[in-house]
Amino acid sequence: MDNNRNFFITIALSVAILTLWQVFYMNPRIEAERNAAQIEAAQQEAQAPAQSSELPTPSAPGDLPGAAAPGEVQADEREAAIASGGRVPIDTPRLSGSINLTGARLDDLVLKDYRVTAKRDSPNVELLKPAGTPNGYFVEMGYSGGADAGSVPNNETTWSIDGDQVLTPSTPVTLTYTNEAGLTFNRTIAVDGDYMFTVTDTIENTGAEAATLTGYGRTMRFGEPETVGIYILHEGLIGVTGEEGLQEIDYDDLHETGQIKPGVSNDGWLGFTDKYWAVALVPEAGSFQPTYSYFTSDNNPRYQAAYVGSPVTVEAGATATVERRFFAGAKEVAKIDAYEEAYEIRQFDLLIDWGWFYFITKPVFYLIDWLYHLLGNFGLAILATTVVVKAIFFPLANKSYKSMANMKKMQPAMLEIREKYADDKMKQQQAMMELYKKEKINPLAGCWPILIQIPVFFALYKVLYVTIEMRHAPFFGWIQDLSAPDPTSIFNLFGLLPYDVPGFLLIGVWPLLMGITMFLQMRMNPTPPDPTQAMIFNWMPVVFTFMLATFPAGLVIYWAWNNFLSILQQGVIMKRQGAKIELWDNLMGMFKKKPTPAE
Repeated sequence: MDNNRNFFITIALSVAILTLWQVFYMNPRIEAERNAAQIEAAQQEAQAPAQSSELPTPSAPGDLPGAAAPGEVQADEREAAIASGGRVPIDTPRLSGSINLTGARLDDLVLKDYRVTAKRDSPNVELLKPAGTPNGYFVEMGYSGGADAGSVPNNETTWSIDGDQVLTPSTPVTLTYTNEAGLTFNRTIAVDGDYMFTVTDTIENTGAEAATLTGYGRTMRFGEPETVGIYILHEGLIGVTGEEGLQEIDYDDLHETGQIKPGVSNDGWLGFTDKYWAVALVPEAGSFQPTYSYFTSDNNPRYQAAYVGSPVTVEAGATATVERRFFAGAKEVAKIDAYEEAYEIRQFDLLIDWGWFYFITKPVFYLIDWLYHLLGNFGLAILATTVVVKAIFFPLANKSYKSMANMKKMQPAMLEIREKYADDKMKQQQAMMELYKKEKINPLAGCWPILIQIPVFFALYKVLYVTIEMRHAPFFGWIQDLSAPDPTSIFNLFGLLPYDVPGFLLIGVWPLLMGITMFLQMRMNPTPPDPTQAMIFNWMPVVFTFMLATFPAGLVIYWAWNNFLSILQQGVIMKRQGAKIELWDNLMGMFKKKPTPAE
């Protein structure tokens, strides 16, 4: 039975190591290779003439309304594209940018609170960009209609505005367009203090006949984000519509089909999600048809999330109102939750990829966030979260360590049984079972302290990786970004030697502390008698040190702190149970000369 116990421990640890190696080492390598290819492709694209972002005139019923491409601004630089046409400035506490009067298109949006890197002089994140620039990304809303409606607003329409208006949270802007059929469109665009835009169209029919219109909204982007392709995170097209509920569509999913059209929906949202940012359309009340599309020409891929709403009839002399919204900004958990509740947006919280184990991930985030507001530092919040998790699992860990302590006390009896029945394995196992039963020992109890922290480990990794609250969050000293690896390395004496080391040799201070604490924790137990198991236990801290060196620093800090608390807990319990703590003897035994077989 003791061999079975060791076997199960070995299997559990092996599975954990292989899983961590695949998810956290191999996938980032794949990501780096893919990013390099994307950067090269983007550079080549930037040197070529920019392609039109518009679609051909639709020919099939239900396709997105709109005319053929009007000939977009051909510009390689954002500033040149913005300066080429009439625009309405945007200036809020958290956003800056402008609205293009052609198409009333939001294609210029900068996030004031977020920078590209953790450096203070790093440029702000540019979320939306004009269509004529590399990596263009925009939002627009328009209409289609029959002959009775005349020329309705679409991507070609030039709107007018009275005076020099600026869109702020306290001053919405109103755009106007009147067509030859007597329809006047007054579009009021409002934005709150964060990231939600509200577009209200008041349509006045001064003509002699009723007019029927069908509204649409779309967000389109060129290319793919740099971090796309990470296994634990969805980046791409996303939506919650109809009976299908959540739809997560990778960019590659559209390459084969070209278009995915879920069923008609009465509520929901759709758009694009990146690691930290998102653009999501919230259609007007009533049924709508969502569509996810992919187009390409001259190796210039374009992706689109769009919807077509229900027809609206405006009687002669009457007025109709259509209200729509869209989100464009950072995926801050509190804001996303608040929008879901305030505007009754179904499952809007799924805009953040909490993963399959959301029932663990979200509570872990809320706990860390609450502790952050209490302590003022996310690193301290992670340390405090570790203590809370240890407290929650204390009864189970306490029982496990007690069983392990009893196992140590029974070592003489177990050795006696092995010697007595050395030639009869069946009787040896039966005698072991009777000993375990008599002393109330669970030989598998030692697995639990490791196994129970694996779900928390993954949940914390997910929180550190996907939540923007952790992005560029500093700790103390050299850790200025808990979501990035420890930047130091033992191979250049932590920066004292004037040269950089390869990424795989970035073994920083915190990974070393994690490895040391893991080594000490394992040395508190007797050395396994089996040479293979002993070798695994000896090399495991080294392997984990190299593996976790590339992980977010916050996760490594959690693991090291958890190991330290486990050492204290195990030591106290073993002392209370009267079991010998093997740590010192094991450490001294490493420096003693091993006897040869002849000796």
